[in-house]
Amino acid sequence: MSSILIQDVSKTFETKDGSVQALKHVSLSIETGDIYGIIGMSGAGKSTIAKRVAKELSFIYVDTGAMYRAMALYVLEQNIDPQDQAKVAAACPDIDVTILYEDGVQQVLLNGKNVSTEIRQEIVGNTASKISVIKEVREKLVALQRQLAAKENVVMDGRDIGTQVLPDATVKIYLTASAKERAKRRYLELQEKGMPGELDQIEADIIERDNRDMNREISPLRQAEDAVLVDASFMGIEEVTAAVIAEFEKKKQA
Repeated sequence: MSSILIQDVSKTFETKDGSVQALKHVSLSIETGDIYGIIGMSGAGKSTIAKRVAKELSFIYVDTGAMYRAMALYVLEQNIDPQDQAKVAAACPDIDVTILYEDGVQQVLLNGKNVSTEIRQEIVGNTASKISVIKEVREKLVALQRQLAAKENVVMDGRDIGTQVLPDATVKIYLTASAKERAKRRYLELQEKGMPGELDQIEADIIERDNRDMNREISPLRQAEDAVLVDASFMGIEEVTAAVIAEFEKKKQA
């Protein structure tokens, strides 16, 4: 089964402190069903591209990272040490993560409460990366992700979509970017949302998260063998979205 990949996507925003490059070295993936799988490092721009592609194709956008963040939020609220795998695993049966769509926008519920805003905190993201190595956590969420993909045409982004969650996806895209550029992008996002964040610390956290994600024993972050690498260093978000959709249309006509 053939795949489509977009990589090295670049996007620059102007702020009061000068230019901030939000996207760089980004990649994507898409599959029949129809399913788009977008894989890549934290902060690489997966969600940005996935949302746009889903909207253009009238597909459902599935942010798998939000599911892990919801579980991470529960761990933090219960004062469970995310490094204590036994305790986190034991808590899994008590965690109910539900994905709903309101006007086409994904809403994340944790045990019945909408936590779509709370899960975007940096501490939640870092905790999500730590608990994602735990077998029971991944099994619980991968099952939910596959259920969503089986019911709808979806564009799904995450770190192991094309390799583990949806290995038979129609199109696969792998997105990447340097830690420095991804830190700038995350910093800008936090500024726009009025949330605190230090650029140097964000970069250090991203580097640590990359290492953890790529070297974890269960479902490590890696490019699928059938994913295609495309150098899109000088492409803006709109250009990347158009390129992905064009490739998808070619696939449909083949």
